[in-house]
Amino acid sequence: MRNFAEAAFEPETIEAMSIALECAIAKLPEPIGSSHVTQLAESILRTAKAGERRVDVLERIALLELQITPRA
Repeated sequence: MRNFAEAAFEPETIEAMSIALECAIAKLPEPIGSSHVTQLAESILRTAKAGERRVDVLERIALLELQITPRA
């Protein structure tokens, strides 16, 4: 996972990020690879670090970023 060591979040934000990640994962088709989960988590961390706190927005951005990420 990329370096997010300098990021700090309030408990409410951590809860929102956790819910957003769970919701995003639930929308992925099976099988779900660990790389997809990592990409979703990084996106949510990045978006929350930029100031977003709404669960639906965190989830939507993560899923959109996953969709447009080039596949190796």
